[in-house]
Amino acid sequence: MILRSAAVAGGLVLALAGCGVLMPGGGQSVDRTSAGPGVTEDSVKVVFVGVDLDAVKEQTGFKTASVGDPEKQVQVLEDWVNDNGGLGGRKLDAVFKMYDAQTDSPASEEKLCNEVSQDEQAFAVVLLGQYQSNARPCYAQRKTLMLDISLVASDKTIYEELAPYLWTPSFPEHDAFVNSYIAALDEQGFFEGRDEVAIIAADSPVNRRSVENKAVPLLEERGIKGEVAWVDTTDIGTIYTGGEQAAVTLAGKGIDRVIFLGGSRLASIFATIAGSKQFTPRYAISSFDNPSFFLGNPETVPSTTMDGMVGIGFHPPQDVADDQMPFPAEEGPEAECVAVFEAAGITFESREGARQALPYCDAARLLKLGGDNVDGELNAATWADAVKKHGAEFQTASGFGNALDKGNAAAGAYRVLKFADDCRCFVYEGDEVPFADE
Repeated sequence: MILRSAAVAGGLVLALAGCGVLMPGGGQSVDRTSAGPGVTEDSVKVVFVGVDLDAVKEQTGFKTASVGDPEKQVQVLEDWVNDNGGLGGRKLDAVFKMYDAQTDSPASEEKLCNEVSQDEQAFAVVLLGQYQSNARPCYAQRKTLMLDISLVASDKTIYEELAPYLWTPSFPEHDAFVNSYIAALDEQGFFEGRDEVAIIAADSPVNRRSVENKAVPLLEERGIKGEVAWVDTTDIGTIYTGGEQAAVTLAGKGIDRVIFLGGSRLASIFATIAGSKQFTPRYAISSFDNPSFFLGNPETVPSTTMDGMVGIGFHPPQDVADDQMPFPAEEGPEAECVAVFEAAGITFESREGARQALPYCDAARLLKLGGDNVDGELNAATWADAVKKHGAEFQTASGFGNALDKGNAAAGAYRVLKFADDCRCFVYEGDEVPFADE
């Protein structure tokens, strides 16, 4: 999410982190016979990571709906799980840890991994605002289950490499996302009359695979060259440097269509830089780009940036306003999660205000689904077996559809997302469309 990302302006450092070279989960033998870390006969310890978005908003001046008290939200979910049988009869012991996004770096995320896996010896961690490539291999090497609610790209390969430890309860698998994104943009006429488009891409191992093996070939099949500008997203300085270089290069080549891939840091920062250099292309948009930020911060993003934006949305809390999609939904997982919070006295002014709480609820629900259906000892492998067997029963509260019957990411569908001139807002069009595996 752009707020979590842009907050690093307070001072990020480049560092080499030990976890970056650790063997991932897929490179180890997986034990199904012993209890996992943080598991006792009576309880299961799970760390929920929080990012203080209201503090970020205060420091940066960004305008966005308040997310409320995340620690209290986690406590409510702990109580709800335990009041409904716990995790297969064991009590959920939820530990809340606030992560300072302003000091985000590979070293900071390794430090958090050490705190969760060594100091807390947790069975699982709910990851929020974790963008560095070393973090997830670190948890997998420590045999810590990950419920990842950060808006980052995770593809089939990384799920396989880190199996059985990495799961995404709120967002889509990135290969399927890219397949659907390119197809939807084509159907919406985004490429019409063009033989070249720009891809502003986060330079990470996962995103390089997605861009080089998926996005570029899919464009070539349509007779379009993908001009890729790789951006180092380690910190705000590298993002600005990469974005500025890309804007100058693309303007010089006369390319007037831009797609972003790899994470929500890039879109608003690049658009701001491009506008300052009188480079005004037409942009594609997706939930990874945090559409709500563009609307809420006109002082930061040029007002014409949104004109003609089109793409796909899978995360309503950051896609559309409540007058476009009433909040809460009348039924389904979103309504159920909101009811859990309301019963404890927590309310949200808008769906955007629930953008952190709903993924927390997804993580708690998925933990419970696996924990309630484990056969034998509770560890990451047996929990994963249970989710694979019962995944079709789960639907994210944060988006559309269900894909846990096919993989490790829960969001299974999207809707076409457009910027509408009449309301100067983002709107959904058409029905939900399943993400395309191929």
